[in-house]
Amino acid sequence: MVTGRHDDPDAALDDGRAQDFVGSRDLTRWPTAAGRRLAGATLAAGHRLAPHQVLLLTLLIGLGLTAALAATTDAVYDSVVEDDGVARLDHPVLALAVHHRTPLLDTWVTGFTHVGGPVGAPVLAVAAAVGFSLAWRSRTPAVLTVATMLGSLLLTVAGKDAVTRARPPHVDAVPPYEWGFSFPSGHALNAVALAGIVAYLLLRRLRRAWARRLTVALAIVYAAAMGLSRVFLGHHWLTDVLVGWVLGLAWLSVVITSHRLFLTVRRARAR
Repeated sequence: MVTGRHDDPDAALDDGRAQDFVGSRDLTRWPTAAGRRLAGATLAAGHRLAPHQVLLLTLLIGLGLTAALAATTDAVYDSVVEDDGVARLDHPVLALAVHHRTPLLDTWVTGFTHVGGPVGAPVLAVAAAVGFSLAWRSRTPAVLTVATMLGSLLLTVAGKDAVTRARPPHVDAVPPYEWGFSFPSGHALNAVALAGIVAYLLLRRLRRAWARRLTVALAIVYAAAMGLSRVFLGHHWLTDVLVGWVLGLAWLSVVITSHRLFLTVRRARAR
């Protein structure tokens, strides 16, 4: 009996050899020594694991490492409390935001920040996962997008529970007010993760350099604007956003690296 494409997890994640590249860069090639060691260890484990099992295992290991990083952000919070380093910008930046608010601008920014909220972000993620999967007839977008968003939500909860920092006072915030813990910014973390994975999926399909550059630029602008909107509205301190960006980038790197390892193992098995 021949296994069909949709019965084989590895085949379901196989977009074809052309999607192993971003431009001329082969995603299964590891130019750094650390990357080669990681790929070598994964290939060794790949003799006993199927490529999709390699993807799942590396995602889980990476999530654990990134969650540990999120849990240690209390050290950054200590810096905030001591008014040390970049934390000295928290109050001046908030004061600058309050100074530049207008009723119209407040309305626009509030509408934009809802796009990356607890309702808007999952809707965007599902739309991207379903749209790309149907258009490309592949489960890869669904798998990577869902994994990215679930991981980013878990990291947000881990970071907030570890630090329990209060948000800026409501007198300096724009309604509707928010009541959960402030550090790190979930909007900033999720924006980096979601925009990054969507950009990664598109980069594997785009063949023109200008289109790839535009995709990367739009992802950066979206993530940056989402994070800064939280400071502008007084829902987060600047430090919350900075750490959210860092954690989002860390988790995005884990997801992309895990997928590249999947491609590497799959390529090796095909040979």
